Amino acid sequence: MTVQRFIEPARTRSVISTPSPQGMRQVRAAEVGGVIWDRETLASFQTWIDGLSPANLPQTRVILRPAATRDAVTAACVTAGTPDGPERRRLIDDVSALANMFADIMDARWLRLRLDVVDGNACRRFHVDRTTARLICTYRGTGTQFGVAQRDGADPETIQTVPTGSPLVMRGTLWPVEPDPGLRHRSPPIEGSGETRLVLILDPIDDPDEPS
Repeated sequence: MTVQRFIEPARTRSVISTPSPQGMRQVRAAEVGGVIWDRETLASFQTWIDGLSPANLPQTRVILRPAATRDAVTAACVTAGTPDGPERRRLIDDVSALANMFADIMDARWLRLRLDVVDGNACRRFHVDRTTARLICTYRGTGTQFGVAQRDGADPETIQTVPTGSPLVMRGTLWPVEPDPGLRHRSPPIEGSGETRLVLILDPIDDPDEPS
């Protein structure tokens, strides 16, 4: 099994990369199962967030209108004691921008937003999410891993890792790709490594009372 960082500028089966946020809309194309916005994070921001105590990383799970994202993430930062300053504001601004971008792509009036602090093997099995589509962005730690399942359904032989700070949008089982390209993803196995990840997850929902 081979694990590598996703660095290809063009198509890898049903996953493509784009250098701009506008390119994320390509997830709606029939032959595309996932799109990565391959962007570089600011060194100052990455140093800041990597240096925070895990206890000060914001966590929240909430269903909201996209316009309410900024307030929800700000409240999570205050609760966690995330130090105020330009880098915290950068994080809040980025989550808000991604929420609005994703809602526009999916024509979603509501989103389920999660900011998860992960220090173990969450979702360690390769799978497809039971949603129409999902946006995942890892702000700290190893990014989401993905690959194409083998013909017999076994786990991918070659695994690629989304760069830290690069958003990934993938279709789920409720918006299937026909024929199924076999695209699967998982959280990276980090149990026992001492690593702590901060992961943003966004799902579009139709009904704000839909159970999580």
